[in-house]
Amino acid sequence: MKISYFIAKRYLFSKRKLNFISVITAISVTGVTIGVAALIIVLSVFNGFQLRVFATLVGFDPHIRIESDTNLNEEEVNHITEILKQEGIKNHAPYTLNKAMLSSETANKVMYIKGVEEEEIDKVSGVREVIKIGKFNLKDEIDFGGIVLGLILADQMRTIQGDTLTLLSPVGLESALTQFVQPLTKEFKINGIYESENRDYDSKYAYISIKNAQYLFNLGNKISGIEIRLDDINNSDRVKEKLEKALGEKYTILTWYDLHQDFYSIIKIERLAAFIILSLIIVVASFNILGSLTMTVLEKKRDIGILRAMGATKQEITRIFLFEGVIVGIIGMFFGTLTGLAVTLIQKEYAIYKVISGSQQIALPIAYRATDFIFIPLAALLLCTIAALYPTYRASKLNPVESIRWE
Repeated sequence: MKISYFIAKRYLFSKRKLNFISVITAISVTGVTIGVAALIIVLSVFNGFQLRVFATLVGFDPHIRIESDTNLNEEEVNHITEILKQEGIKNHAPYTLNKAMLSSETANKVMYIKGVEEEEIDKVSGVREVIKIGKFNLKDEIDFGGIVLGLILADQMRTIQGDTLTLLSPVGLESALTQFVQPLTKEFKINGIYESENRDYDSKYAYISIKNAQYLFNLGNKISGIEIRLDDINNSDRVKEKLEKALGEKYTILTWYDLHQDFYSIIKIERLAAFIILSLIIVVASFNILGSLTMTVLEKKRDIGILRAMGATKQEITRIFLFEGVIVGIIGMFFGTLTGLAVTLIQKEYAIYKVISGSQQIALPIAYRATDFIFIPLAALLLCTIAALYPTYRASKLNPVESIRWE
């Protein structure tokens, strides 16, 4: 074992001459280094974005939402409220969600109107924390209701805080058109503008009081559903199962993941795609290792014959070239991990690279996963070891007599 390792090192790091094989070996080490570093950097950025998106969505959304195909009446709400008195559920609040047309002096837009209780909103959502202009105030004034809308929506409507908007409900619109009567509308004053960094929310949602929503959409005392915050978001699936058993099939229960399942799936697919594409760098480097070791076997054919004549076994010859592949993998793995860690730490500390998010610039986010620093280097080492198998097989099959006579 020791003699095989010693000879492998001599073949790799011999200073006697620099030949084509040495250049290919150096390129192989560089390729593995770049591949490992690139994977660590890119996946760390993906992790950072994933955590940022998660924090944004979960901060804005409830942990669990209970809804139904039909609006919930007072009896159903009381029944659900009793069931929600269980361990793990921190808070809950009612909401309504309907589509309507919002009109300003310069624009019209069909969007979602969410009715909430202002006093309860902080229990289930962090929308108040992302108010950029004004405040989260849904209280009625003499002539106007209070409304809070997203920054992109405010820009599309060409409005600012203090401007008034007209909300046109689809309820009774058909009869209003056929009978020439006034459709159900209400004037609202913009009291706040939020920016959640989620384009869908910032461009398609506005908040009004649940009382105004029930009036505009002719709901009476009914609501669309109940939003829930848990003591621990990691228990979402477990609590969902309990609620499904208790409430039955009449109600739809969605966790924070269910609400944006497509979005989270896309992130996972993109992360996997990036991993596969960047892994090709290491694969190419592995082919270089295969080529350089195969040429080394041919170059050292006479040496192999002499070693076999001196009593070296096939296994010892095999280990020489296997060690070469492993050494190249270890060097590339080490410097690649070091480079990837250094680059991400510098970005995390000094925020050199920035991206535009909404109306502001943010530093390219970095987050680490221990599994990335374990599996990426090990995968690189495994590929390098596999690449060395064919040359080692060739070396073990050489005839000692013919090898000694090799010129």
